[in-house]
Amino acid sequence: MSSAFDVATTGDRLVALLKERGLNLFARINHAENAAAVDQDLRPTELFIFGNPAVGTPLMQSSQSIAIDLPQKMLIWQDASEQVWLTYNDPHYLMTRHQLTGCEARLDRISQVLQEMATKATQSS
Repeated sequence: MSSAFDVATTGDRLVALLKERGLNLFARINHAENAAAVDQDLRPTELFIFGNPAVGTPLMQSSQSIAIDLPQKMLIWQDASEQVWLTYNDPHYLMTRHQLTGCEARLDRISQVLQEMATKATQSS
């Protein structure tokens, strides 16, 4: 999803939304800063790792392999034309990837929450 803001502002908006929803922010990784620390260039790129054990644990109980994809992640990055993007894995993709069954309603709700947060983080209205 394209963002109307720069990477840092989009990220700050996302962090506020995570707090508002009561989600744990486990890490905010600034890949561009890390690249600069080893004398390499990278356009603005930040990874956010977040979640809620009450939501993720039942998914892992259904298929432990989903733990490789949890907690949830969102990537905010700037492309070569300076457009900023917010990217994340759709929970329905994770359902297929990990052969989850009986979790459709939970994944539908997770998908809805992620979509709402992504839209609010990236759009001005």
